[in-house]
Amino acid sequence: TGAELLYETLHDTLLSLPSAVALHLGEMRERGDVLAGDVRIATHVCPDAPTSPHDPVPFMGSPVDTRTMNEHEVDEEMDAVVSVDATKGNRVHCERGFAITPTVKEGWVLKVSDSLLDIQERATGRPPSTLTLTMQDITPYGNDVHHINSILQPATATDAPVVGVATTSVSPVPGCGTGANYLTDLLDATGFVVETAKDFTRGRASFYDEAEYDRLTSLYGSMGRLQTLGEGV
Repeated sequence: TGAELLYETLHDTLLSLPSAVALHLGEMRERGDVLAGDVRIATHVCPDAPTSPHDPVPFMGSPVDTRTMNEHEVDEEMDAVVSVDATKGNRVHCERGFAITPTVKEGWVLKVSDSLLDIQERATGRPPSTLTLTMQDITPYGNDVHHINSILQPATATDAPVVGVATTSVSPVPGCGTGANYLTDLLDATGFVVETAKDFTRGRASFYDEAEYDRLTSLYGSMGRLQTLGEGV
């Protein structure tokens, strides 16, 4: 069954959600279930990631800076971006499973996509779950302000709409807690990403309301400066 396939996929890929999605899409293609558009998947694996102080638990960092990561993970041809990240080192989302963020586009935090909420309900059989964002969460790392984590860093490097898929927990768990991956939650999140790829490439799902976005920018102008390090940095 599809559930068994995803379960085996997660084991085979050492609980790496992007890798699980890639393997599942590959299995689909072998069986003749080909998506209507292209899906590009990128991830970063580091066997010796550094940690740094962060409230309420330490951050797990990377020896590669965010700008370099974005150069390899964000492609200018992408029409939309799904950014997957463990988001357990906080006290603002105290629920196990996965949550999706509002859509972020060119410095604007837009409303949560109704299309993606529908997919989340379908993928999990439960009410949707969303992650709270602040303005500073969507700014680039390196400006010395608090970020919930790096989940929206791809939004600093593209004009395409970006939605975060955050695997979450009830209580704060540090990223360096390597055993803190919950198989059923990863299974649900993988299913959500695959279903999103299906619907988006078929034109059945949208990440944002283009007319409303145009209305916002006509009223208030560009928020692109939030994609930069700002003045004096």
